Amino acid sequence: MVEVAGRPIMLHVMDIYDHWGQTDFIIACGYKAMSIKSFFNELHLMNNDFTIGIGNGEMDLRPTSNIDWRVSVVDTGHHTMTGGRLKRLRDWLDDEPFMVTYSDGVGNIDIEALMDFHKSHGKLATVTAVQPPARFGNLEMEDDKVVEFTEKVRKYETWINGGFFVFEPGVLDYLPGDEEPLEMAPLTNIARDGELMAYKHKGFWHPMDTIRDRDHLERLATSGSPPWMQFERERRNADARTARGPITTARLAGV
Repeated sequence: MVEVAGRPIMLHVMDIYDHWGQTDFIIACGYKAMSIKSFFNELHLMNNDFTIGIGNGEMDLRPTSNIDWRVSVVDTGHHTMTGGRLKRLRDWLDDEPFMVTYSDGVGNIDIEALMDFHKSHGKLATVTAVQPPARFGNLEMEDDKVVEFTEKVRKYETWINGGFFVFEPGVLDYLPGDEEPLEMAPLTNIARDGELMAYKHKGFWHPMDTIRDRDHLERLATSGSPPWMQFERERRNADARTARGPITTARLAGV
């Protein structure tokens, strides 16, 4: 439950989806499952007013929060890998597309555009491809001579898995069991079968893999509007729900 600007990182991820009208969440817990369950059990009390009878425990909750989320918290096993966590949620899903992401990366993803792209190609799966932030300076050399020095500038078009998936129910058939990470054989086989497409996001994206990453996100979040909540446009239909989910898998539940 690592915090950025006083809130768990998973809430920042959920804010991104909320901006686009996606408010029905499933959290696939494993590590720290009890902490996550307790957090969401208390969140509605912390965000609303209430009257409680100390003797009998009766409570009158008076909603004051503008957060209108439905959150299902599911314990999918302490040692279950990401693919297994997703497979264990089969009974929680309807026969419609659903979204999946992690909690260790935030970005100003256009969820509507992502869904439009997914619907347009007719394949089983879409992954959001992002360009990683430059961490090191780049040297271009001829033999031992440096011919160009570039300090932490993202120059080459390298794309990586940024999370923010959209899946058709058929993806679940690629998940063998608890021991399989989603990112290994399942996605490899989906890609091999020609069923994986990439939505290219060229806006802000940043992981939270290290303390340095957390400190960087903290500075961004406390210096004004965080860049992962600065979108180029508003959603088209304020009442639209384009897919089930999102589901947040192991790494989200594990921070």
